[in-house]
Amino acid sequence: MTEFEGKSILVTGGGSGIGLGIATALADAGATVTIVGRTESTLARAAEAKDLRTFAADVTSEDAVVDAVAFAVEATGRLDGVVACAGGNETIAPVTQIDVAAWRRTVELNVTGTMLTLKHSARELVRGGGGSFVAISSIASSNTHRWFGAYGVSKSGVDHLVQLAADELGASNVRVNGIRPGLTRTELVALITDGGPILDDYLECTPLGRVGEVDDIAALALFLLGPTSTWITGQVINVDGGQSLRRGPDYTSMLEQVYGADGLRGVVS
Repeated sequence: MTEFEGKSILVTGGGSGIGLGIATALADAGATVTIVGRTESTLARAAEAKDLRTFAADVTSEDAVVDAVAFAVEATGRLDGVVACAGGNETIAPVTQIDVAAWRRTVELNVTGTMLTLKHSARELVRGGGGSFVAISSIASSNTHRWFGAYGVSKSGVDHLVQLAADELGASNVRVNGIRPGLTRTELVALITDGGPILDDYLECTPLGRVGEVDDIAALALFLLGPTSTWITGQVINVDGGQSLRRGPDYTSMLEQVYGADGLRGVVS
């Protein structure tokens, strides 16, 4: 595969998990890939197996994002595509017990981090005559995940940002789309995917009856970044084995041990 030969792609959150899987697939397809993450050692390990350029940056810092984009542009003199994958959640708790500081950090990472990446990379895409921006959202934005706090809320903000930017940037031939992964096998969710009642519940609610793999998400990302999707913009697509047709997962078995049955329904002692 060489469909991305000569193309420069920036991937935030590229040091592990879905971001690394997408970056690796892009490199295999011929792209010059710059991965961005907060931890230099994680980025170094990620780059060992593939020829990936690395830049340590916190996407919630505007100055750091400016520098990361400039570093990606240096590779080929232009930027052709971006994957905004940096994200996370610190607010697993009933809404009546959410830690406000953790809420703010989660929203800052997921929404503001994606916005800053879009703000500064889109300038380069526009200067280059067009390109593709892909934001990694979550099934938690389309299906409620009880007790996930700021995560689904902030990913819904990412979804709307995708639509807003697609509407604004279409005039400059910049396409903006999003991907909502379902439960995908990564180190971050190994506690779930290794087995147990929560995994059983996920599979019961998933028509295709299996956990997603990073390659499932990467395949759509490459399609949206590539030359065969040039009339697609403003879309947020679930890649979830069909779970969005049913309901979000049930984490009662895990969280009831922490908050109790009454706590999960909002009672605060």
